[in-house]
Amino acid sequence: MRILKFYFFIGCLFFLFQCKNKTTTSKQEIDSTAIVKKNLRKKIEKKVVKRWDSLNSKNVEAFFTAYGKQNKENKVIIKTKFGNIKLRLYNDVPIHRANFIFLTKINYFNTTEFYRIARNFVIQGGNSDETYTKKQRRLYGNYRLKPEFKSHRRHKYGALAAARDWEDNPNKLSNPFEFYIVHNRNGAHHLNKEHTVFGEVISGFDTMDKMSKVKVGVDEWPLKDIRMTVEILD
Repeated sequence: MRILKFYFFIGCLFFLFQCKNKTTTSKQEIDSTAIVKKNLRKKIEKKVVKRWDSLNSKNVEAFFTAYGKQNKENKVIIKTKFGNIKLRLYNDVPIHRANFIFLTKINYFNTTEFYRIARNFVIQGGNSDETYTKKQRRLYGNYRLKPEFKSHRRHKYGALAAARDWEDNPNKLSNPFEFYIVHNRNGAHHLNKEHTVFGEVISGFDTMDKMSKVKVGVDEWPLKDIRMTVEILD
């Protein structure tokens, strides 16, 4: 009888030991899982750095505010077969300036062309039928820019401004991809506070004169493409 009690006691101890060991193991497994999740979360948090291709239609202003602080360039050059046009971008229209610099740095404009030559009015560019051009627009959600009207930024001769849709656009949001340059020596002041002026030509008026003489169709699209390359100037 004593032997049976002894074995029973030993069995109980063994059972309790196993339970404790199992509980400890389970706890270790849970703790390990928690540690793995914590480490994974840290890795993910480290990777969530603001990428410049995180631009989308919902974070436009925040994105370009941040981008503009890190990319302060304000001079660009447009190269064409007719010559070059140098532009100075205005710092007091920060979103439009940052947008143009951004598109220049990702080489968006380099597959576009001047698609409208309205003699004695404007030359307009920033679009094409290229697949890359369309992909870039879709990639960033065909976003729009809020107007940045300044009373002293007017549509003078050589003014650089953002194109926009006139229909179903009561807030006068700018098309970020397309721009125009005023080529009327008297300006185009009927467009003041209708389109955001965000820069001006500092050299290359003779290039614009040459471009204005090309043959165009009824839609003012040049019969021969006027391709462009846009680069940042130091």
